[in-house]
Amino acid sequence: MIDARAGDAWRPVERVRAYQHVVDQVEEQILAGALKVGDRLPGERELSARLQVSRAAVREAMRTLEAQGVVRAGVGSGPDAGTVVSAMPSEALTRLLRVHVALANFPVGDVIEARITLERSSAALAAANATRAAMSAIAAPLAAMEALEGGVDEDRRSYNDLDTTFHIAIAEAGGNRLVADMTIAIREAMRQPILASLERLGDDWPAVRRRLSEEHRGVYEAIAAGDGAAAADLVEAHIRSAHARLDGDR
Repeated sequence: MIDARAGDAWRPVERVRAYQHVVDQVEEQILAGALKVGDRLPGERELSARLQVSRAAVREAMRTLEAQGVVRAGVGSGPDAGTVVSAMPSEALTRLLRVHVALANFPVGDVIEARITLERSSAALAAANATRAAMSAIAAPLAAMEALEGGVDEDRRSYNDLDTTFHIAIAEAGGNRLVADMTIAIREAMRQPILASLERLGDDWPAVRRRLSEEHRGVYEAIAAGDGAAAADLVEAHIRSAHARLDGDR
């Protein structure tokens, strides 16, 4: 029996919008394997009748799924018309993850640990799989960061952008698309917080910059040598020490 005194704590259950039911059913069919990439969804009128929702709800659901990269809408008539299940482009997945990480207000420690897990994997995979082109892509931002030492360019934003590019290049070099996309999303989500930390360093910035570049160089050399274990350990040490230096005064 419900205590009447607790009645004020009970509220009507919020009704889910009709379009969300459509989205949920499409997602359920994808997860069950009933819908695959390239499959064409029933037309708007047919879906409306099958699901007993308005055509407006079906249109809103399709717009939502298209924005998520789940479906692609073709216009007109012919073989390209209609709504087709599509593979989410890598960029769309990365963007979605990046925004969620940025908005979710995860504890910083949780983000750092997730980043370490992913980047250890990325570094080890890069040591095993990196092509000559991939190594060049890692070396380019490293050389640019090192060129800042002793020069007139003390722009921390430029250094932070190069740092981001360096870590992304390692993730790309590993060859595991999902690991790379998650690594990229987290590093991109941290771009602004890291820049804010760099800007708080004041006169300590040149020394910190040199140390960061030395750590980057160590990671690169381990990857170039094909030593995945060393590359993973070095990238973890780098992330932990960088976090301690940059956020220790907060």
